Amino acid sequence: MENNIVNKKILNLIGIARRAGKVVTGEDIILSAIKKNKVRFLLIASDTGSSVYKKFNDKAKFYKIPTNCSFNKAQISDAIGMQRTILGINDLGFSKKLSELTMQNNEKGT
Repeated sequence: MENNIVNKKILNLIGIARRAGKVVTGEDIILSAIKKNKVRFLLIASDTGSSVYKKFNDKAKFYKIPTNCSFNKAQISDAIGMQRTILGINDLGFSKKLSELTMQNNEKGT
């Protein structure tokens, strides 16, 4: 029950970040932003292709970017209003809150 509430909070926060212009989308753009240390949080859809998942997960680990992989493409797309499988958050405030909520969600056992 509590995980569901936390998941809704995460998705709502992603939607707010999108409207605030703090979301980076598109594989090439995200990769470039990661290399420039402009991505603070990465959201990867759980049903992303394995090669894309591995590439972005490895980049996130190398650059020490917190990552959330617990949502599918449909959930992410609904949250931001466009079809996406990978999102980068480039704002420190949003990324801190998303990291906290993700850790809280993981502790509850998703």
